[in-house]
Amino acid sequence: MARPAGRRLVMTGVPIDCGAASAPASPPFGTELSPGALRTAGLVSAVGAIDAGDLPVRLVGRARDERTGVVGWPSVQALTRAVRLRVADVIADAGIPFLVGGCCTLVPGALAGARDALGQAGLAYLDGHLDTYDGDTSPTGEAADMPVSVIVGNGPAAWAGEVGAPLVGPGQLALLGPRDRGEATALGSVLPENCGLAKELSPARLRERGVAAAARDAAASLAERADRYWLHLDVDVLSEDVFPATDYLMPGGLDLAELRDLMEPLVTGPGLAGLSLGSYNPAKDADGSGASALVSLLGGLLA
Repeated sequence: MARPAGRRLVMTGVPIDCGAASAPASPPFGTELSPGALRTAGLVSAVGAIDAGDLPVRLVGRARDERTGVVGWPSVQALTRAVRLRVADVIADAGIPFLVGGCCTLVPGALAGARDALGQAGLAYLDGHLDTYDGDTSPTGEAADMPVSVIVGNGPAAWAGEVGAPLVGPGQLALLGPRDRGEATALGSVLPENCGLAKELSPARLRERGVAAAARDAAASLAERADRYWLHLDVDVLSEDVFPATDYLMPGGLDLAELRDLMEPLVTGPGLAGLSLGSYNPAKDADGSGASALVSLLGGLLA
């Protein structure tokens, strides 16, 4: 298993937490710690990446913005711009961006950067959540509730406008592994089929089709309809008993072997434009087993 031939993997840390720091100088916490912890666990050498360091970004402010409904909106906007520039620069230099977050708030900027460099790009979104809330329907106002909604242009309007949404057209986004449809419906979130997307493939539906076969189909479809695509992995696509080192624990997710089967065709296909990792929380990983599992998984797929 290997990345497409001749393309360098360039790793950038994105030390953010969607809970937002109370003040710029407050100590790092939660998923902000993820890039450093994964470097310490050996991720850079395991995946054979060039380490481009961390972006100087942080989500700051606990207040919910009146206009967008997003907690820490000015810092979300700044983050989106920084990620967008980094991704576009790496792709333009013939590299494969690998963003190590952090949380899913980085995804709209990443996909916008890929679109800037390539003209268009699809998205394979591996997550336990649909992330189709907007500034009104999100129960928390956390930006990580909203990436898919932003990408399809559903809102919040200021964030969608920032990235030039919609970023994807029909058949250019695959939602793989969500299992929160009931909760999202109850809270009034738009559902995929109501915003121009194919219905998500839950873990149960992935298993019915065969996880590896579903992944091959997704990779082929994205490459056909968008030519190149971004791959985002939120670790809460895994079941809580398999991977407890995340902030949004849910039963019924994938196990590590299934996740490897899901990722392999997407990572090794010629359509891969870049990838990102989110929602690993080292503060909930006292023995380092979560970091080791991620390093082993990603090293096996990317080295």
